Amino acid sequence: MATHTTRMLIIGSGPAGLSAAIYGARAGMEPIVVQGLQPGGQLTITTDVENYPGFRDVIQGPWLMEEMQAQAEHVGTRMMWDTITSVDLSGPKFIATGDGGDIYEGDTLVIATGAQAKWLGVPGEQELGGKGVSACATCDGFFFRGKKVAVIGGGNTAVEEALYLTNHSDDVTLIHRRDSLRAEKILQDRLFVNPKISVLWNKNVAGFDAGADGALASLRLVDTQTGEESTFATEGAFVAIGHAPSTELFKGKLEIDAGGYLVVEPGTPKTGIPGVFACGDVMDHTYRQAVTAAGTGCMAALDAERYLAEREFAEAKKVAAE
Repeated sequence: MATHTTRMLIIGSGPAGLSAAIYGARAGMEPIVVQGLQPGGQLTITTDVENYPGFRDVIQGPWLMEEMQAQAEHVGTRMMWDTITSVDLSGPKFIATGDGGDIYEGDTLVIATGAQAKWLGVPGEQELGGKGVSACATCDGFFFRGKKVAVIGGGNTAVEEALYLTNHSDDVTLIHRRDSLRAEKILQDRLFVNPKISVLWNKNVAGFDAGADGALASLRLVDTQTGEESTFATEGAFVAIGHAPSTELFKGKLEIDAGGYLVVEPGTPKTGIPGVFACGDVMDHTYRQAVTAAGTGCMAALDAERYLAEREFAEAKKVAAE
C-alpha cells in the first residue's frame, strides 16, 4: 500500500478526465488519473466515431482514447490502474482510497466518473451493440440514413432521440411499455405532430434478433396488457431509457440531483466544495457527447489551476502580513 500525492487528482479516464489531465499536466500540476473500472470510458465500447472534430474519416472509439491517454502521459500525467472505493472531501487535501488500499491525495479533485446508458437486459441487446443496437442517436443516427429505425422508451431522452432521428430517417417508431409518455409536454407535442414518427403503445421489447448478415433485423415485442407476442422489423434500435451517472462515491458528500447527476454551478464545473470539480457525463444530463465531455474537462483543469493559484496567493499574503 502506497500514498500518491498530486496537485490535481482526477478520478475517471474518459474524454473528460483525460482532457483535464492534458491541461493540468501542461500547467505543471503533475496530475494523477485513477482509471476506474472502464479505462477510457464509454468510447472504448464505441466502434465508429464520426463526429469528433479533427478527423475527416471515421475513427475507432478505443483508438481515440488510446491517443488521448498517450497525449496525457506525454505531457506529464501519471496513470493509475486502480478503482476508487471511498473518498474524503473534508480537506484541505482531498483523499481517495483505491480498492487495494492505496491512498491518493490531491490539492484539487476532478471528478470524471462518467455515466452508463441503462440497458433493457434482454437477449441480443449486447450481442448486436454496434450492429443495429445503440444507446445514442446523436452518436449513431447518421449510420441509419434512409433506414427504418425504432426508439425504445417514454421519457425526455426517448422523445428527443426520436425527433433527432427524423433528420436521417422518414420511418421512426417510438416503442413504449405504457399508454402515455413521461416526457415533457412540449416534447410530446412535437413528437405527435411529426409525420415521420409513429408510436407503438403498451409494448415491451423482449429481444433483439439478427438477420442473415448478422445485423439487427427485428425486435421481439410483448403486449403489456394482453401478453400477445409480435415481431417488429427494423434496421436500427435505440435504447433510450436513461443514463446512470457514476456518483455512488459522492452520495452524502456532494449535491446530487433527482437524476443522479452531480450538481455544479451553472456554466462551470464547480461543485459545492471549493477545489472539487465535476466534468463530463457525471454532471451533464443534456449533451453527453465526447466533445462536450472533453470541453468540460478542460474547464475543470483551468478552474483547478486558478483555485490553487488564488489559494497560494492568499497564503503568501497571510505569511507576509505576519
